[in-house]
Amino acid sequence: MSKKLNIGLFGFGVVGQGLHDIIRTKNLNLEIKKIAIKDSHKQRSLPAHYFTTDRYELLNNPEINTIVELINDTEAAYEIVSTALKSGKNVVSASKKMIATYLDELIAIQHEYGTSLLYEGAVCGSIPIIRNLEEYYDNELLHSISGIFNGSSNYILSKGFLENMDYDTALKQAQDLGFAETDPTMDVGGYDAKYKLIIAAAHAYGVVIEPEKVFNLGIQNLAANDIQYAREKNLKIKLVPVAKELDDQHVTLFVLPKFVNETEFLYNVEYEYNGVTVQAAFADQQFFFGKGAGGHPTGSAVLSDIAALRYDYQYEYKKTKGSKGLNFTNDIELNVYLRYENDDLIDLLKFIEIKERYYSGTYKYVIGKVNLQNLIDNQASIYKDKAFLAFADQLTGVSLATGQN
Repeated sequence: MSKKLNIGLFGFGVVGQGLHDIIRTKNLNLEIKKIAIKDSHKQRSLPAHYFTTDRYELLNNPEINTIVELINDTEAAYEIVSTALKSGKNVVSASKKMIATYLDELIAIQHEYGTSLLYEGAVCGSIPIIRNLEEYYDNELLHSISGIFNGSSNYILSKGFLENMDYDTALKQAQDLGFAETDPTMDVGGYDAKYKLIIAAAHAYGVVIEPEKVFNLGIQNLAANDIQYAREKNLKIKLVPVAKELDDQHVTLFVLPKFVNETEFLYNVEYEYNGVTVQAAFADQQFFFGKGAGGHPTGSAVLSDIAALRYDYQYEYKKTKGSKGLNFTNDIELNVYLRYENDDLIDLLKFIEIKERYYSGTYKYVIGKVNLQNLIDNQASIYKDKAFLAFADQLTGVSLATGQN
């Protein structure tokens, strides 16, 4: 029989309100006792007695046995989650940056105090990818995980490709719909996708990687020429995180715009939808699809975790415990498309091989092979040049290769 959950909810933004809407329509053995908010003057859809600005009204309340954390302050979120876990309360969180940044510590706290932290809602909205990696693929050798992990950037790209909408207008629409934040850097810069990728990789490969070590380049510099080039090649551009086991010793992670063709699942993933492709040794290729942004889709994933806690569900981190010693590396070779302005950038990136080079007027691009570490070392120069860079294995017919000897 399920146990009664008395919930203390932190945050009542898009996801918090979406979660409350869903809970209201369900006959579940749970109740939101109190909601902690930052701004007591903001107009709310619930009576004032539900809310407090004092986090300890929730954390120190012995009646509350479950904390749901849905705020966007990384350090505050970690303090709330770690305090709750140490005090014997189980936690559900959707804070992908906090979880990716402090995952090692959070795993250790759960083991020490016997409490459970679940975070399905932190990765790809309504898609149950973490639970699948944890349970379905627990004994499976995974070659790679990739996909569209950020609904905001995908919404902007779809508006550009399908409706010829300019970047700024598409971004404003995404913000108005609640898909993108006022400062969109997390989404369009690939940071949000990177944090989600790091969390997924921990369950897929048993490796916990510091976010600073993982390369992410976003879509901020996307221009009309890049979209036109993709159209002429019958391709689309998607912002794609990739986790790949290179051999029995090395794994790599990165986030880049990517050219995709019509044979790929991601080609038809549009607007706020997410898609995750898992390439497994025995199950072969499998695809997960669902909404990745919005209050109700993400709220549904949060509710799924809350419901699992009624039956004392915990992540076992099986691959983390049984890790075969995979090492993270950025020493890999990537085939890329680079649209650039300054010729010096080509020298800085130290192309190993150039397969195609074109320039006409103000439009200059090169397609070739580079080492990922050189991209990391010169990321500031790429942004300064207003260059656009994309993973381009579809243009070269050559897949990701390792630079390891």
